[in-house]
Amino acid sequence: MSHEKKSIVVVGGGGAGTSAARLFSEKLDPTRYTLTLITAHPFLILYPATVRMNTTSDLNLEDTALIPFDHLLQKGVGTIKIGRVVRVEGTKGEGKGGNVVLESGETVAYDALVVAPGMHWQGPIDFPDGGKEDLLPHIKGWRSKFANAKDIVVVGGGATGIEFTGEIRDYHPDKKVTLVHGGAQLLNDAYPEKYRKRLEKDVRGRGVEIVFNDYIDDDKPSEAGTITTRKGKVLKADLVVQCRGGRPATEFLAPLGPDVLNEHGQIRVKPTLQLQSFPNIYAGGDATDWKEQKQIAKYDAHATVIVANVLTQLAGGTPSKVYKGSYELILITNGRYHGVAYFGVLWGIVLGNWFASMLKGKDLLVPMVRKKFGFS
Repeated sequence: MSHEKKSIVVVGGGGAGTSAARLFSEKLDPTRYTLTLITAHPFLILYPATVRMNTTSDLNLEDTALIPFDHLLQKGVGTIKIGRVVRVEGTKGEGKGGNVVLESGETVAYDALVVAPGMHWQGPIDFPDGGKEDLLPHIKGWRSKFANAKDIVVVGGGATGIEFTGEIRDYHPDKKVTLVHGGAQLLNDAYPEKYRKRLEKDVRGRGVEIVFNDYIDDDKPSEAGTITTRKGKVLKADLVVQCRGGRPATEFLAPLGPDVLNEHGQIRVKPTLQLQSFPNIYAGGDATDWKEQKQIAKYDAHATVIVANVLTQLAGGTPSKVYKGSYELILITNGRYHGVAYFGVLWGIVLGNWFASMLKGKDLLVPMVRKKFGFS
């Protein structure tokens, strides 16, 4: 007697979604399950490399940091569908499936759904949907903006903003660079003061001016070539680069009900990474409300929990694997040869330029991630 195959759908082609899709493809019995990955791009955008990709044509990173999904799914299991999800339909309660609705109007049925939609970004890393041909005008446009500007104001003193200032200093050393940050120190208080002070020293050491405790509300410089902060400080600027924190790309989940997202638009998850009221929907990656700094290095662990629990659930069991979080670590580059790393183990280890350059600064993780995705 034949049984209908159960359908697993993964939404999102970033770190968490690709990790889950690959793991499913390794473990699934294709006679019993179907697997579909829905993604807005036919490649992984390696965000750590995009700060350089958008600043300079050096290394031609558009050819290596947009990593195709050709080898992502193992053993020929699963299909990849390019599109953007606009709505999820589901029924509250145990074990009920539903549908994912795409912008094109197409619907994809699921028995188990994994959502890892990532974030909406601003400025240079706000990439359009689609293939490489859709992204190239955006990339080349930003390179041109950086090349033509004289006074550049970077807004946001998180990792992306800091890393952009380093790339600008490397490739456009004649430009004046000012970093405006809403806090009193760079980054946020997930990291110790000694690390944040060290970062500030290194950024200033490269000739970047920092304005703390202030905001830029308008992205367009005046005709006189200035921009005014919220507190009234006038800065010389012919280019404003928005690098503020992202916003969870979760609006497609809102139709499921008010308890699915928190007030920041993050997806509420249990330790099993299931949604509270929809046990057959799971979430991972940047858009979850799990209290940790959002980083791609943590998302293999999200995927491991999700895949184990989905397979248990679809086989009739109760999901029991829980995500326990991980210690904080971060490596912020300041161009090719500078940077500072922090590891939240022991007494909190801070490592400087040589380590940052060797591990990340020179190649921005491109060879390592390409290898993981099956490219030499």
